Amino acid sequence: MTGKRLVNAYKNVDKSKSYSLKDAIALVKANAVAKFDETIDLAINLGVDPKYADQMVRGVCGLPHGNGKKIRVAVMAQGEKADEAKAAGADIVGAENLVDSILAGKIEFDRCIATPDMMGLAGRVARVLGPKGLMPNPKLGTVTMDVANAVKKAKAGEVQFRVEKNGIVHAGIAKASFSEDKIYDNAKMFIETILKAKPQSLKGTYLKKISISSTMGVGVRVDASAL
Repeated sequence: MTGKRLVNAYKNVDKSKSYSLKDAIALVKANAVAKFDETIDLAINLGVDPKYADQMVRGVCGLPHGNGKKIRVAVMAQGEKADEAKAAGADIVGAENLVDSILAGKIEFDRCIATPDMMGLAGRVARVLGPKGLMPNPKLGTVTMDVANAVKKAKAGEVQFRVEKNGIVHAGIAKASFSEDKIYDNAKMFIETILKAKPQSLKGTYLKKISISSTMGVGVRVDASAL
């Protein structure tokens, strides 16, 4: 049963209307009244069919103001690169010991980065990390020799995205405590990144629907045609 707070929130939102991005953000922020700092989530419905490899939309987006989430970063590296990762602020750094920990079910990180020479070792935990979206991937910048930069970007609020089976891609792009301007900047950057990721083989409408919501709030439709 819909709670009283949600009922009141819906009163402010016309479900048949598409709002400008700025107006939608204002509504979502105004209705984010939970006792915790709610996450602002952006969901974009794309006209792609992810079962075809050439229509897969996946990548990373560096948000201007971060997403307000504390990211725990693990790095598979040895020697000098391990030292660089630690200096950059990585939470966990290791090689064989890190793999053993993962195989034992101890996954205490939100992002996993590896140097190229570690990918043979990382392959041992692919079945564990893959389904969780944590497997290091060159396309996402998580297989790199520049581990320090990768760690810093992850810590700064870089978000990864991947279109789901139903054609929807979404990400937590801010916290409700952010100012409307900061939420707008982050949302705009995420949308622009998705637009740039449009598959060249796609024919027809790419950006179909956009909605923005908070963790406990209602979804507000954004006017995609204006974007």
